[in-house]
Amino acid sequence: MSKKDERSISEELIEAAKEIKAHKEGRLHPKVVKNDIITARRNLGLSQSQFAILLGVSKRTLEQWEQERREPSQAAQRLIQIAIQRPEVLIELFGDAA
Repeated sequence: MSKKDERSISEELIEAAKEIKAHKEGRLHPKVVKNDIITARRNLGLSQSQFAILLGVSKRTLEQWEQERREPSQAAQRLIQIAIQRPEVLIELFGDAA
């Protein structure tokens, strides 16, 4: 595989973030809701503990998001949207954290 054909994770993350931003007014709701968090976690096949580690938050924080007691930061919301749209990117980048 040539360098030209190699997959660029950073470029894919940037592209995913651009897609999310572009769709905020349309298909995607600007705020992540409980079902999005649960969907993202289940799509990755991770427990709450594993998903919390992947996102860099405590399990308790993730539980509060899923129970809608707290709202994820904007940065966390974007990671959750990436987990929904491109889970393979998060696994490739941070899979060893979970």
